[in-house]
Amino acid sequence: MYPRILALGLLSLAAAAHTASGAEASTALHALFDADYQRRLREDPLTASHVGDDRYHDRLPDLRPAALAASQQAVRDSRAALLSIGRKNLSAADQLNYDIYLRELDEKIAGFRFHDEQIAVTQQGGVHTLADSVLQVLRFERRKDYADWIARLRAYGQYTDQTIALMRQGMASGWLPPKAIMARVPAQIAAQIVAVPEDSSYYAPLRAMSANVAAAEQDRLRAAGKTAVSEVVLPALRRFQAFFNSEYLPACRDSVAAGDLPDGKAYYDYLASTYTTTSLSAAQIHEIGLKEVARLHADMETIRAEVGFQGDLPAFFAYLRIDPKFHYTDGAQLLMAYRALAKRIDPELTRLFGVLPRAPYGVVPIPDSLAPDTTTAYYNPGSADGRRPGNFYVNLYKPETRLIWEMLPLTLHESVPGHHLQISIANELPGQPMFRRQAGFTAYVEGWGLYAEQLGYDMGLYADPYDRMGQKTYEMWRAVRLVVDTGMHAQGWTRQQAIDYFKANAPKSDLDITNEIDRYIATPGQALAYKIGQMKISELRARARSRLGDRFDLRAFHDALLGAGALPLSVLERRMNAWLEVQARAGPAKSSRAAAQPRT
Repeated sequence: MYPRILALGLLSLAAAAHTASGAEASTALHALFDADYQRRLREDPLTASHVGDDRYHDRLPDLRPAALAASQQAVRDSRAALLSIGRKNLSAADQLNYDIYLRELDEKIAGFRFHDEQIAVTQQGGVHTLADSVLQVLRFERRKDYADWIARLRAYGQYTDQTIALMRQGMASGWLPPKAIMARVPAQIAAQIVAVPEDSSYYAPLRAMSANVAAAEQDRLRAAGKTAVSEVVLPALRRFQAFFNSEYLPACRDSVAAGDLPDGKAYYDYLASTYTTTSLSAAQIHEIGLKEVARLHADMETIRAEVGFQGDLPAFFAYLRIDPKFHYTDGAQLLMAYRALAKRIDPELTRLFGVLPRAPYGVVPIPDSLAPDTTTAYYNPGSADGRRPGNFYVNLYKPETRLIWEMLPLTLHESVPGHHLQISIANELPGQPMFRRQAGFTAYVEGWGLYAEQLGYDMGLYADPYDRMGQKTYEMWRAVRLVVDTGMHAQGWTRQQAIDYFKANAPKSDLDITNEIDRYIATPGQALAYKIGQMKISELRARARSRLGDRFDLRAFHDALLGAGALPLSVLERRMNAWLEVQARAGPAKSSRAAAQPRT
């Protein structure tokens, strides 16, 4: 009952603020933001772990229908409370917070008509890979850290059974994933089922424990952990294996299109709008992709001629994929090369940014159990309290398939000046509510990551033509996404058509191409955000440079662009147009910490 009582209290506070002073309205607004943020952490302890809040490290999410319904009602209550606050009484900064939050709540409520929560597992992860995903963000330094993990192990059986129940709902309602991608999951489950509890990835934190924990206590914790893995985790995994292999996988659908789900066309339109933060239709996005593919083909032809390759572009692609000089044969060498690249980039940042984050980042391997079905790399942000660094995860599985010429744009995207820099700056913004500091508007976040790949030119890093080919390949990859994602989910393309189109237009490795296409099948619409966001950011930069001419300051532009955290693209455009007007009137732009503060 507590969340409902709290919501009613917030409604009363907000209603009182409707005619209150600006200070009282602001107090009510920020009380709502904080209460909702705390509620979300309670509802999703795994998210709390990812942001570094250790209060819920001993819990797993509650997936029962009543809990999910209560969560949805809380969102509706929050919207009512927000609308009861007098927007006109708020400062300009808080009006922006109000508008962005209302947009987020409206999007969530609009999504309640769909039931993608019933697709609780994909080849990208789920209850069966929980240890591998959550252990990447946990720190084990105190007795409490180990005790909390053991409590989670004891709750794992209930969490698994709730997941199975949710997936059974999907079987009944038609919310089922494609068989083509779910065929990868049985091997993932089997890899987690071990004969000896101590060999389980769920036991891993207990193998080598912190010296902060007394030896006798370590023995007790290891014994408790072994019992939990043996009596709870492994039996739960076997139950999940039996259900998945004998019931769920045979029921999965043959089609790969999100449009074939119940109310699927509306669902895909909703996803495209949510991820891109635009009103672009699937047909419009498909056409944008085709035009970008054609443009980038011309750029690639120029590089092919520059290196003197004798053959057409498809032959050049094949050469780039298979020639031994473009591969490492050893995973350790590959990891060291990524780390060297990161250090090469770091000192160049001051040329492009007046504001840099305090948070450090590392370059680490993707866990072995996840690597075969995972993309080339990804980034995990640091904790909100700054105690855990951000990490750039690189895939060392089959190093002979990893391409040297793709490493520079990939590192620029995932570490700095890409995700680590942008997300860390947002997380360190003073005075912002947590929902703004941790905002995840995909078109902005991933659009910035793709734009950051191109900043290698501004930093003088793309002297080698093969590195430039890597940058063009990565941009082409995101243009191809616009075509294949809409093709599969809205235009009737098969999985093989999408693979063939990708392979014909970009020299990514066959393994990466297959994993990527399966990722787009598993998460419809998400892949649309990268190119749409990058194109808008590049458009804003070109507009500012054209308007300001020699007075254009790239450092000041970037500080302003990053200075309010992630934003919907329309809001970002209004913000940057306002910044541009100020710069045009005031003279040369200046980079400063002040430039990064939130403005309307």
